[in-house]
Amino acid sequence: MKPLRVGIILGGMSSEREVSLNSGRNVYDNLDRELYTGIPIFMDAGGRLWIIPWQLVSQNTTMDISDHLEDTARRISYENLKTEIDFAFISLHGKYGDDGCIQGLLELLRIPYTGPGVLASALGMDKYLQQKILQAEGIDVPRSMVIRAWTWQENPEAIKQEILDQFSFPCFTKPTREGSSVGVTRVNDPDSLEQGLTEALKWDNAVLVEEYLDGIEFSAIVLEEDGQAKALELTEIYPQSAYYTYDDKYMPGRCRKFTPPKNIPGDKADQIKQYVLRAYRALGFRSYGRIDGFYLKDGRILITDPNSSSGMAPSSFFFEQAASAGLLPAMIISTLIQNALIIHQEKYGPL
Repeated sequence: MKPLRVGIILGGMSSEREVSLNSGRNVYDNLDRELYTGIPIFMDAGGRLWIIPWQLVSQNTTMDISDHLEDTARRISYENLKTEIDFAFISLHGKYGDDGCIQGLLELLRIPYTGPGVLASALGMDKYLQQKILQAEGIDVPRSMVIRAWTWQENPEAIKQEILDQFSFPCFTKPTREGSSVGVTRVNDPDSLEQGLTEALKWDNAVLVEEYLDGIEFSAIVLEEDGQAKALELTEIYPQSAYYTYDDKYMPGRCRKFTPPKNIPGDKADQIKQYVLRAYRALGFRSYGRIDGFYLKDGRILITDPNSSSGMAPSSFFFEQAASAGLLPAMIISTLIQNALIIHQEKYGPL
Protein backbone atom coordinates (compact mmCIF):
# COMPACT_ATOMS: atom_id res chain seq x y z
CA MET A 1 0.00 0.00 0.00
CA LYS A 2 1.12 3.52 -0.74
CA PRO A 3 1.80 5.72 2.29
CA LEU A 4 -1.13 7.95 3.26
CA ARG A 5 -0.56 11.52 2.07
CA VAL A 6 -0.91 13.60 5.23
CA GLY A 7 -1.23 17.33 4.68
CA ILE A 8 0.02 19.18 7.76
CA ILE A 9 -1.71 22.56 7.70
CA LEU A 10 0.22 25.23 9.60
CA GLY A 11 0.61 29.00 9.83
CA GLY A 12 -2.76 30.64 9.37
CA MET A 13 -4.47 33.98 9.85
CA SER A 14 -4.75 34.16 13.64
CA SER A 15 -2.69 35.68 16.43
CA GLU A 16 -1.41 32.14 17.14
CA ARG A 17 0.28 31.57 13.78
CA GLU A 18 3.75 31.22 15.32
CA VAL A 19 2.45 28.61 17.76
CA SER A 20 0.94 26.81 14.78
CA LEU A 21 4.27 26.80 12.97
CA ASN A 22 5.98 25.14 15.95
CA SER A 23 3.20 22.56 16.22
CA GLY A 24 3.18 21.73 12.51
CA ARG A 25 6.95 21.48 12.31
CA ASN A 26 7.02 18.98 15.17
CA VAL A 27 4.21 16.91 13.69
CA TYR A 28 6.01 16.81 10.33
CA ASP A 29 9.29 15.79 11.95
CA ASN A 30 7.67 12.94 13.90
CA LEU A 31 5.51 11.37 11.19
CA ASP A 32 6.13 7.67 10.69
CA ARG A 33 7.59 7.74 7.17
CA GLU A 34 6.76 4.08 6.56
CA LEU A 35 3.04 4.83 6.94
CA TYR A 36 2.71 8.46 5.89
CA THR A 37 4.04 10.94 3.39
CA GLY A 38 4.10 14.33 5.09
CA ILE A 39 3.06 17.31 2.94
CA PRO A 40 3.55 20.65 4.72
CA ILE A 41 0.80 23.09 3.71
CA PHE A 42 1.27 26.70 4.78
CA MET A 43 -1.74 29.00 5.14
CA ASP A 44 -0.58 32.58 4.67
CA ALA A 45 -2.05 35.69 6.28
CA GLY A 46 -4.54 36.00 3.42
CA GLY A 47 -5.80 32.44 3.80
CA ARG A 48 -4.03 31.14 0.66
CA LEU A 49 -2.53 27.64 0.72
CA TRP A 50 1.00 26.74 -0.32
CA ILE A 51 2.86 23.43 -0.40
CA ILE A 52 6.23 24.25 1.10
CA PRO A 53 9.55 22.35 1.13
CA TRP A 54 11.36 21.40 4.33
CA GLN A 55 13.73 24.37 4.12
CA LEU A 56 10.71 26.64 4.62
CA VAL A 57 9.18 24.51 7.39
CA SER A 58 12.44 24.99 9.27
CA GLN A 59 12.24 28.79 9.06
CA ASN A 60 12.03 30.65 12.37
CA THR A 61 8.78 32.59 11.86
CA THR A 62 5.77 32.64 9.58
CA MET A 63 7.01 35.98 8.23
CA ASP A 64 10.26 34.30 7.19
CA ILE A 65 8.24 31.68 5.33
CA SER A 66 5.99 34.28 3.68
CA ASP A 67 9.01 36.14 2.31
CA HIS A 68 10.02 33.04 0.30
CA LEU A 69 6.66 31.68 -0.87
CA GLU A 70 6.64 33.10 -4.37
CA ASP A 71 10.13 31.75 -5.17
CA THR A 72 10.20 28.46 -3.27
CA ALA A 73 6.66 27.18 -2.61
CA ARG A 74 3.83 25.96 -4.81
CA ARG A 75 0.45 27.66 -4.54
CA ILE A 76 -2.61 25.37 -4.49
CA SER A 77 -6.31 26.21 -4.60
CA TYR A 78 -8.85 25.03 -2.06
CA GLU A 79 -10.61 23.09 -4.81
CA ASN A 80 -7.45 21.13 -5.68
CA LEU A 81 -6.50 20.25 -2.12
CA LYS A 82 -8.05 16.79 -2.43
CA THR A 83 -5.75 15.95 -5.34
CA GLU A 84 -2.72 16.69 -3.14
CA ILE A 85 -3.58 14.98 0.18
CA ASP A 86 -5.61 12.07 1.57
CA PHE A 87 -5.82 13.36 5.14
CA ALA A 88 -5.43 16.73 6.89
CA PHE A 89 -3.55 17.05 10.16
CA ILE A 90 -4.78 20.43 11.38
CA SER A 91 -1.94 22.26 13.13
CA LEU A 92 -3.62 25.65 12.83
CA HIS A 93 -4.50 27.42 16.08
CA GLY A 94 -6.95 30.21 16.81
CA LYS A 95 -9.42 31.84 14.46
CA TYR A 96 -9.96 30.10 11.11
CA GLY A 97 -8.12 27.04 12.46
CA ASP A 98 -9.69 25.94 15.74
CA ASP A 99 -13.10 27.51 15.22
CA GLY A 100 -14.77 25.37 12.56
CA CYS A 101 -13.71 27.34 9.47
CA ILE A 102 -11.04 25.00 8.10
CA GLN A 103 -13.11 22.03 9.32
CA GLY A 104 -16.04 23.19 7.17
CA LEU A 105 -13.81 23.47 4.12
CA LEU A 106 -12.44 19.96 4.65
CA GLU A 107 -15.96 18.59 5.09
CA LEU A 108 -16.99 20.05 1.73
CA LEU A 109 -13.91 18.54 0.11
CA ARG A 110 -14.52 15.16 1.78
CA ILE A 111 -11.05 15.14 3.35
CA PRO A 112 -10.83 13.50 6.80
CA TYR A 113 -9.02 15.51 9.46
CA THR A 114 -7.87 15.55 13.08
CA GLY A 115 -10.01 16.97 15.85
CA PRO A 116 -13.75 17.58 16.13
CA GLY A 117 -16.18 18.88 13.55
CA VAL A 118 -17.50 22.34 12.76
CA LEU A 119 -19.84 22.94 15.71
CA ALA A 120 -17.61 21.47 18.41
CA SER A 121 -14.61 23.39 17.06
CA ALA A 122 -16.60 26.63 17.14
CA LEU A 123 -17.68 25.95 20.72
CA GLY A 124 -14.09 25.18 21.65
CA MET A 125 -13.12 28.72 20.62
CA ASP A 126 -16.03 30.62 22.19
CA LYS A 127 -15.36 30.98 25.91
CA TYR A 128 -18.80 32.39 26.69
CA LEU A 129 -20.89 29.77 24.88
CA GLN A 130 -18.83 26.87 26.16
CA GLN A 131 -19.39 28.05 29.72
CA LYS A 132 -23.15 28.10 29.16
CA ILE A 133 -23.10 24.52 27.87
CA LEU A 134 -20.91 23.27 30.70
CA GLN A 135 -23.13 24.95 33.27
CA ALA A 136 -26.17 23.26 31.74
CA GLU A 137 -24.36 19.93 32.20
CA GLY A 138 -23.71 20.65 35.87
CA ILE A 139 -20.00 21.34 35.41
CA ASP A 140 -18.61 24.21 37.49
CA VAL A 141 -17.10 27.15 35.58
CA PRO A 142 -15.85 30.59 36.67
CA ARG A 143 -18.40 33.34 37.34
CA SER A 144 -18.41 35.61 34.30
CA MET A 145 -20.32 38.05 32.14
CA VAL A 146 -20.01 39.00 28.48
CA ILE A 147 -19.75 42.57 27.20
CA ARG A 148 -20.56 43.23 23.54
CA ALA A 149 -18.61 45.93 21.70
CA TRP A 150 -21.71 47.91 20.77
CA THR A 151 -23.01 48.04 24.36
CA TRP A 152 -19.62 49.23 25.59
CA GLN A 153 -19.44 51.95 22.96
CA GLU A 154 -23.02 53.02 23.67
CA ASN A 155 -22.73 53.43 27.43
CA PRO A 156 -19.28 52.66 28.90
CA GLU A 157 -20.00 54.14 32.32
CA ALA A 158 -23.06 51.94 32.81
CA ILE A 159 -21.08 48.87 31.75
CA LYS A 160 -18.25 49.68 34.16
CA GLN A 161 -20.71 50.08 37.01
CA GLU A 162 -22.36 46.77 36.16
CA ILE A 163 -18.98 45.05 36.33
CA LEU A 164 -18.11 46.77 39.62
CA ASP A 165 -21.41 45.58 41.08
CA GLN A 166 -20.69 41.95 40.20
CA PHE A 167 -16.94 41.47 40.50
CA SER A 168 -14.23 42.16 43.05
CA PHE A 169 -10.59 42.73 42.13
CA PRO A 170 -8.51 41.29 40.71
CA CYS A 171 -10.59 39.95 37.83
CA PHE A 172 -9.84 39.17 34.21
CA THR A 173 -10.92 40.56 30.86
CA LYS A 174 -10.37 38.41 27.79
CA PRO A 175 -11.60 38.22 24.19
CA THR A 176 -14.30 35.58 23.88
CA ARG A 177 -12.57 33.93 20.91
CA GLU A 178 -8.80 34.00 21.26
CA GLY A 179 -6.21 31.55 22.54
CA SER A 180 -2.73 31.57 24.08
CA SER A 181 -3.79 34.35 26.50
CA VAL A 182 -3.78 36.89 23.66
CA GLY A 183 -5.72 40.02 24.69
CA VAL A 184 -6.06 38.87 28.32
CA THR A 185 -5.62 41.41 31.11
CA ARG A 186 -5.51 40.90 34.85
CA VAL A 187 -7.50 43.90 36.09
CA ASN A 188 -6.28 44.80 39.57
CA ASP A 189 -8.42 47.86 40.32
CA PRO A 190 -11.33 49.90 38.94
CA ASP A 191 -8.98 52.38 37.28
CA SER A 192 -7.53 49.72 34.96
CA LEU A 193 -10.89 48.20 34.01
CA GLU A 194 -11.39 50.32 30.90
CA GLN A 195 -7.89 49.48 29.68
CA GLY A 196 -8.60 45.77 30.05
CA LEU A 197 -11.86 45.98 28.13
CA THR A 198 -10.27 48.06 25.38
CA GLU A 199 -7.40 45.59 24.99
CA ALA A 200 -9.76 42.62 24.68
CA LEU A 201 -11.88 44.44 22.08
CA LYS A 202 -8.82 44.77 19.84
CA TRP A 203 -9.17 41.03 19.23
CA ASP A 204 -12.90 40.35 19.18
CA ASN A 205 -16.30 42.04 19.30
CA ALA A 206 -17.08 40.64 22.74
CA VAL A 207 -15.24 40.56 26.07
CA LEU A 208 -15.56 37.97 28.81
CA VAL A 209 -15.17 39.43 32.30
CA GLU A 210 -14.23 36.59 34.62
CA GLU A 211 -13.63 36.17 38.34
CA TYR A 212 -10.15 35.61 39.76
CA LEU A 213 -9.53 32.02 40.84
CA ASP A 214 -7.29 31.19 43.81
CA GLY A 215 -5.86 27.72 43.38
CA ILE A 216 -3.73 25.39 41.27
CA GLU A 217 -4.06 25.59 37.51
CA PHE A 218 -4.11 22.31 35.61
CA SER A 219 -4.27 21.03 32.04
CA ALA A 220 -5.45 17.61 30.84
CA ILE A 221 -5.17 16.03 27.40
CA VAL A 222 -8.05 13.80 26.37
CA LEU A 223 -7.28 11.14 23.80
CA GLU A 224 -9.88 9.05 22.01
CA GLU A 225 -9.01 5.49 21.05
CA ASP A 226 -11.34 2.77 19.76
CA GLY A 227 -14.28 5.08 20.43
CA GLN A 228 -13.34 5.55 24.10
CA ALA A 229 -12.08 8.86 25.48
CA LYS A 230 -9.55 8.86 28.30
CA ALA A 231 -7.73 11.62 30.13
CA LEU A 232 -3.96 11.37 30.20
CA GLU A 233 -1.97 12.36 33.28
CA LEU A 234 -2.67 15.88 34.62
CA THR A 235 -0.15 18.70 34.45
CA GLU A 236 0.09 21.29 37.23
CA ILE A 237 1.00 24.77 36.04
CA TYR A 238 2.94 27.43 37.95
CA PRO A 239 3.55 30.47 35.72
CA GLN A 240 6.21 33.02 36.51
CA SER A 241 3.81 35.91 35.84
CA ALA A 242 0.71 36.93 37.78
CA TYR A 243 -1.27 34.70 35.42
CA TYR A 244 -0.50 32.23 32.62
CA THR A 245 0.59 34.68 29.90
CA TYR A 246 1.65 34.08 26.29
CA ASP A 247 5.31 34.34 27.34
CA ASP A 248 4.79 31.89 30.20
CA LYS A 249 3.31 29.42 27.72
CA TYR A 250 5.98 29.62 25.04
CA MET A 251 9.18 31.17 26.39
CA PRO A 252 11.64 28.66 27.89
CA GLY A 253 12.04 28.90 31.64
CA ARG A 254 8.94 31.02 32.19
CA CYS A 255 6.76 28.31 33.73
CA ARG A 256 7.11 25.31 36.05
CA LYS A 257 5.05 22.26 35.13
CA PHE A 258 4.59 18.99 36.95
CA THR A 259 3.33 15.85 35.20
CA PRO A 260 1.98 13.98 37.14
CA PRO A 261 0.73 16.70 39.51
CA LYS A 262 2.77 17.47 42.59
CA ASN A 263 0.29 19.23 44.90
CA ILE A 264 -3.10 17.94 43.77
CA PRO A 265 -4.06 14.88 45.88
CA GLY A 266 -4.52 11.63 44.00
CA ASP A 267 -8.24 11.35 44.72
CA LYS A 268 -8.78 14.91 43.51
CA ALA A 269 -6.71 14.24 40.38
CA ASP A 270 -9.01 11.31 39.59
CA GLN A 271 -12.04 13.54 40.17
CA ILE A 272 -10.58 16.21 37.88
CA LYS A 273 -10.16 13.61 35.12
CA GLN A 274 -13.84 12.73 35.40
CA TYR A 275 -14.78 16.43 35.15
CA VAL A 276 -12.50 16.75 32.14
CA LEU A 277 -14.14 13.82 30.36
CA ARG A 278 -17.61 15.23 31.09
CA ALA A 279 -16.59 18.57 29.56
CA TYR A 280 -15.09 16.82 26.52
CA ARG A 281 -18.32 14.95 25.86
CA ALA A 282 -20.63 17.88 26.65
CA LEU A 283 -18.99 20.02 23.96
CA GLY A 284 -19.03 17.26 21.36
CA PHE A 285 -15.24 17.01 21.03
CA ARG A 286 -13.83 14.08 19.07
CA SER A 287 -10.40 12.61 18.41
CA TYR A 288 -8.58 14.62 21.10
CA GLY A 289 -8.71 17.85 23.09
CA ARG A 290 -7.18 19.79 25.94
CA ILE A 291 -9.23 20.79 28.98
CA ASP A 292 -7.82 23.39 31.39
CA GLY A 293 -9.07 24.38 34.80
CA PHE A 294 -8.37 25.16 38.46
CA TYR A 295 -8.32 23.12 41.64
CA LEU A 296 -9.30 25.76 44.18
CA LYS A 297 -8.13 26.09 47.77
CA ASP A 298 -11.65 25.31 48.96
CA GLY A 299 -11.54 21.98 47.12
CA ARG A 300 -13.75 22.92 44.18
CA ILE A 301 -12.85 22.00 40.60
CA LEU A 302 -13.62 24.55 37.88
CA ILE A 303 -13.22 24.03 34.14
CA THR A 304 -11.94 27.27 32.62
CA ASP A 305 -10.79 26.63 29.07
CA PRO A 306 -11.80 23.59 27.01
CA ASN A 307 -9.80 23.43 23.77
CA SER A 308 -10.82 21.33 20.78
CA SER A 309 -7.14 20.99 19.83
CA SER A 310 -3.77 21.39 21.50
CA GLY A 311 -0.38 22.85 20.80
CA MET A 312 2.05 20.19 19.60
CA ALA A 313 5.47 21.72 20.06
CA PRO A 314 8.03 19.36 21.64
CA SER A 315 7.50 20.85 25.13
CA SER A 316 3.70 21.03 24.89
CA PHE A 317 1.30 19.53 27.42
CA PHE A 318 0.32 17.02 24.77
CA PHE A 319 3.70 15.37 24.41
CA GLU A 320 4.60 15.82 28.08
CA GLN A 321 1.50 13.92 29.16
CA ALA A 322 1.92 11.37 26.38
CA ALA A 323 5.48 10.74 27.55
CA SER A 324 4.16 10.13 31.07
CA ALA A 325 1.98 7.39 29.54
CA GLY A 326 4.99 5.89 27.72
CA LEU A 327 3.97 7.19 24.28
CA LEU A 328 6.63 8.53 21.93
CA PRO A 329 5.74 11.49 19.64
CA ALA A 330 5.56 9.31 16.51
CA MET A 331 3.26 6.89 18.33
CA ILE A 332 0.85 9.58 19.48
CA ILE A 333 0.72 11.25 16.05
CA SER A 334 -0.01 7.92 14.37
CA THR A 335 -2.74 7.26 16.95
CA LEU A 336 -4.37 10.62 16.19
CA ILE A 337 -4.36 9.94 12.45
CA GLN A 338 -5.70 6.39 12.70
CA ASN A 339 -8.42 7.32 15.18
CA ALA A 340 -9.51 10.28 13.05
CA LEU A 341 -9.77 8.04 9.99
CA ILE A 342 -12.07 5.67 11.88
CA ILE A 343 -14.19 8.57 13.20
CA HIS A 344 -14.66 9.97 9.70
CA GLN A 345 -15.44 6.56 8.21
CA GLU A 346 -18.23 6.07 10.75
CA LYS A 347 -19.86 9.52 10.54
CA TYR A 348 -23.14 10.36 8.81
CA GLY A 349 -22.94 13.80 7.20
CA PRO A 350 -20.45 16.32 8.60
CA LEU A 351 -18.64 15.36 11.79
